[in-house]
Amino acid sequence: MTSLAPPVPDGLPRTRGELAASGYEPRSVKEEMRSNVIARLAAGEATLPGIVGFDETVVPQVERALLAGHDIVLLGERGQGKTRLIRTLVGLLDEWMPIIEGSEVNDDPLAPVSAFGRRLVEEHGDATPVTWKHRSERYGEKLATPDTSVGDLVGDVDPVKVAEGRTLGDPETIHFGLVPRTNRGIFAINELPDLAERIQVALLNVLEERDIQVRGYTLRLPLDLLVMASANPEDYTNRGRIITPMKDRFGAEITTHYPYDVQHEVDLIAQEADLVAVVPLHMLEIIARFTRLVRESGAVDQRSGVSARFAIAAAEALAGAALRRAAITGDEPVARIGDLTGAVPSLRGKVEFEVSEEGREEEVLQHLARKATAEVFRRHLGGVDLSPLITILDDGSVIEIGDLVTSSDLLAAAGAWEGLGRLVAAVEGPDAEPTAGIAAASVELALEGLWLTRRIDKDESEGRARYGAGGQG
Repeated sequence: MTSLAPPVPDGLPRTRGELAASGYEPRSVKEEMRSNVIARLAAGEATLPGIVGFDETVVPQVERALLAGHDIVLLGERGQGKTRLIRTLVGLLDEWMPIIEGSEVNDDPLAPVSAFGRRLVEEHGDATPVTWKHRSERYGEKLATPDTSVGDLVGDVDPVKVAEGRTLGDPETIHFGLVPRTNRGIFAINELPDLAERIQVALLNVLEERDIQVRGYTLRLPLDLLVMASANPEDYTNRGRIITPMKDRFGAEITTHYPYDVQHEVDLIAQEADLVAVVPLHMLEIIARFTRLVRESGAVDQRSGVSARFAIAAAEALAGAALRRAAITGDEPVARIGDLTGAVPSLRGKVEFEVSEEGREEEVLQHLARKATAEVFRRHLGGVDLSPLITILDDGSVIEIGDLVTSSDLLAAAGAWEGLGRLVAAVEGPDAEPTAGIAAASVELALEGLWLTRRIDKDESEGRARYGAGGQG
């Protein structure tokens, strides 16, 4: 997690004596988080802001685990927001934390645990210099990869310090790993089952006894940590495994899920996608329903899951298509239904298909995208009178769409007809700004929906489509 800490505020104690005189008392990171969770709950504030779709399921479980002082392992398919949730926990830490200046393990000035910290307090007493760490600096994260070593996580002998003249038995010759460097903070291991079993064994003391051992040193370093981990349920049992003693040491095992509601899916896309152009609400809903259909499809390997990144990438691809059209034609950059056809092939790599579907991947995705479009059409326009638009086509007009057809050209082809305003309001909501781009996108949804329900004809060729009279009425 990349985060630049703000400057330390003026007026905070700068020595151990000043800190003690300020009334500061040491407390564990779990006590600190428990206090902050209680304060937010009592004030009616969100404990995990920005986490979408978990309000009634995962969030209460996480709150209970934090209040109980438990380390947590999150189980869920890829792209369910496990890492996002873990990183959000940083907001439950105090904004600033005092440490002994120069300490690698964030020694509390009033309760140092490292040889360095204790030595400094012995030498300087109340004059021991104190600095402050922002909560954004109190988070450590490691993706479990095959090359992860005990030294990376726990620590190892530092040959440079030995070369400086210290003896091998000196605790200050140790180069601390990621875990002790996150002391008094949150440490997360992503994809824990991928961590070699011998490395998991090295973490057992961290989770239970709260100390570390390095290469047989007589070293007790009582660590103060909230340990979080994530795992995919499939990996949990097959590709890798969490060893039994490790599972036993986590206080809480919480299962995550994809959003249950379409609106939550839409909110998630809107929150996470970096959109360089306007993607109307109905297009975000189509993407959300498209993603859910892919997750439910028998052609897709459901064991691997369909990440929320699939939907986010789809929305960003639509925005990119709209921006390209705007750059070439000068049109208003608003995504439309026709852009979805071109975006689907780029999503192929985000889905694992069943072996029997080899060679049909794009066909399957295009079919599901059309099905999602039909669902949104029925939901928003099922009760809207579109006969004026059908009449225009029956009178011989042809409306062309494509990646380079501008909004004004599309609207000119459709002509002025009674009910266009109601159409836009039905598709985008009564508060939608009726720009040419939004109106064209709404008309295009109506045209595609009429074709999908066989009320008009559609002819596709060379990246363009033409809607005309026909259909089965």
